[in-house]
Amino acid sequence: MGFKNFRLLCIGRVLLLCLTLYIFFYLMFSTTTYASMTVVGVAIIIQVVSLIRFMEKSNRQVTRFLESIEYFDFSQSFTSGLKGSSFDELNTMFNRVLSRFREIRLEREENARYLETVVRHVGIGLIGFYEDGEVVLFNTAAKQMFDLPHLKNIENLTPTSDALVERLKNLKPGRRSLLKVNYRGEIMQLSMYATDLRLRQRKLTLVSVQNISGELSEKEMEAWQNLIRVLTHEIKNSLTPIGSLASTVEELLEKSEDRSGERADDIRDALRTIQKRSRGLLHFVEAYRDLTHI
Repeated sequence: MGFKNFRLLCIGRVLLLCLTLYIFFYLMFSTTTYASMTVVGVAIIIQVVSLIRFMEKSNRQVTRFLESIEYFDFSQSFTSGLKGSSFDELNTMFNRVLSRFREIRLEREENARYLETVVRHVGIGLIGFYEDGEVVLFNTAAKQMFDLPHLKNIENLTPTSDALVERLKNLKPGRRSLLKVNYRGEIMQLSMYATDLRLRQRKLTLVSVQNISGELSEKEMEAWQNLIRVLTHEIKNSLTPIGSLASTVEELLEKSEDRSGERADDIRDALRTIQKRSRGLLHFVEAYRDLTHI
């Protein structure tokens, strides 16, 4: 409806201008009243200027709307500045579009802040860098891991480890890599995983870095505990029958007829030694097994 009113206004202005031109030429060729001709001529000029400004004003509205979108300036508002209500609908649509753009930008900013907060506080170190080594992402976990407040280029990790820099450069996307790094007297077992993506027509490599030394230590301790458990079990199973057999032999020797001979004394001493050492080894195994619980 607004564009229809605009078209009617344009037609009305053009018709009025044509009528005024007709009167001007009529006065020019039919009369010698120069005052009337002057008044009509001035009216023609005023109508032409008014028509031009009328057309340019609508163009300026559209231009201002497009510029606000180009420069992301969604604070603009459009009110009816033309005569009549021909552009009310258009201005309303402009305002609705700009309002929607404001909502979209606000939503994008909120999502960006949310993702930035998640990346900053995630427990795994994240390093994002371009092909030339420029670092665009270095989260809090990575800063704590390498004890660096910021990182501009991965080459700045050279004092930490030359092997780490080379591994980051050559890490293939979708591949997991393990690297042992000795940093300030502390051994770090680093697990790295890389993925590639495009950001503003530039290749960006995103690497997750995690120090798994604690997990490996736990697994190593668990392995030692299992080994100790197996060893104590096997040693006990071997010592128990030895002690039992020694006691049995000693009892048989006591019941035999020849119990006062020198050979019998030697056998008794040997059996006592076996029993004593067996009991000592059993006590040792029990104490060693208790070590696994500490």
